[in-house]
Amino acid sequence: MKDLKHLIYFERLLEDANNELMRQAKADGKVIVGYTCYHMPEVLLNIGNCVSTRIRAPKTGSMDLATYYMSNYTCEYCRALLERAIEGGYNFLDALAGVDACAQMNRCMENIEIQKLVENEKFFVSHVDIPCKVDEGAVPHLKQQLEMKILTPLKERYGVDVSDASIRKAVAEHNEVCRILTEIGNMRKLPNPPITGYEFHIITLVTYVCPKYLIVDKLRETLEELKTREPDAKSKFRARVVLIGSEIDDPDLTKLIEESGALVVMDRYCYGSTPGREEIVLTDDEPALDQICRHYMVTSMCPRYVSAEKKNQRWNFVKDAVKEYGADGAIYEQIKFCDYWGYERALASHIASEEFGIPTLSVDRPYMSRTSGQLRTRFQAFVESLEIKKINKGGKAR
Repeated sequence: MKDLKHLIYFERLLEDANNELMRQAKADGKVIVGYTCYHMPEVLLNIGNCVSTRIRAPKTGSMDLATYYMSNYTCEYCRALLERAIEGGYNFLDALAGVDACAQMNRCMENIEIQKLVENEKFFVSHVDIPCKVDEGAVPHLKQQLEMKILTPLKERYGVDVSDASIRKAVAEHNEVCRILTEIGNMRKLPNPPITGYEFHIITLVTYVCPKYLIVDKLRETLEELKTREPDAKSKFRARVVLIGSEIDDPDLTKLIEESGALVVMDRYCYGSTPGREEIVLTDDEPALDQICRHYMVTSMCPRYVSAEKKNQRWNFVKDAVKEYGADGAIYEQIKFCDYWGYERALASHIASEEFGIPTLSVDRPYMSRTSGQLRTRFQAFVESLEIKKINKGGKAR
């Protein structure tokens, strides 16, 4: 296929947490708010003169200092962020919006806060308590937490407009990006999509780590470009898979899967498009903040929710996605030592394989996967098994 016009530019933006567009936003006088978790409503971090960035630690090498503070049995993602903070990589932040959802991430953020690793006198770290049960009783609790620990400090320290009108404006800007990503994502359902999983991963990540007002024009151009892009007459991929699991902010993992012969046609992981790039529908009969709280709790598919309805939501979503996107199988992944996804991956991959009949590969992986020969071998073997299953059913390998 012809190269996408802006892809190299998008890739360059992902090489540094403090990328050139984030630096431009800082120069424009924006308040930069970092966050890591879907439970922290992204849209609230873009109200008034705020700009959100979902923080990453690209090109991570040694994590020795972070391991000293957190031990080598904690999530590599959390350690990578702490290592980058110790290096001074997040000094551009004005706030870090954290949630009490993951104990290991809490330790990371507590270290950033206690060690004063961000050189900004007004900088603050929040620890928002997230309900474990999703019902109407949880909405006022989460609303109170967000008002007290996010909106009020932003208003008092940086003069941010936190009014209902300001929130609704941020939702409208958020929804425009979501509509673009949804339309691009729907192209992946086609038998021969005009976009690869790696390209979609790059585009999605850019929307999380760049100011939306500085990137939306290029997103619109990319959408129009894809509408007329001609895919290769014969696809180089031998299978189609959905990718499910914990945080993936490293597009090289998707590239590794696709180099092994499997086109990633749908993503359900942290930092992906599902959930995260769905429109937030607001009505006028209720404050916007209440509706936002409800939206993020209802759409979240995090395994920290252990109620029967939430487990069924996660498992049935994968079953339906495999069918809707014409996938041949599913890959469940987790970063090493991730508590929540360690349990979820073991059980959900079994449910998918044994109860839903979906060929499933289950792996744990390092934070940066680009040099993992073991992962490449497992992905290649999985693709071959999918081809064999198709042949045994009387079909043809792709």
